[in-house]
Amino acid sequence: MKKILLSLFAAYLFLAVPASAQYQAPQTEQTKKQALPDEATLDSHKHYTNKSGATVHSPAKSTDNKVPNGATAQCRDGSYSFSQNHSGTCSHHGGVGNWL
Repeated sequence: MKKILLSLFAAYLFLAVPASAQYQAPQTEQTKKQALPDEATLDSHKHYTNKSGATVHSPAKSTDNKVPNGATAQCRDGSYSFSQNHSGTCSHHGGVGNWL
């Protein structure tokens, strides 16, 4: 009986709190890096599907000499990668020069 009452109370609390007041995780550096790049500042506009099934912008060079929004690594050939996994990042661009 006690478990039933606790379950009902927990359900009431969950339903009584409006969605706007529910907890939202703060933005971390990782979630900021996953922002979409500005296509106007890139020299290539190709995409690929990663091993998790997400569509990711292919490595591209910056046309304004700035680190593009959403870049996670700079490849050795100067292009920026938007990879969400370390495995295979910059594999056709000379490897990773440095992680951002």
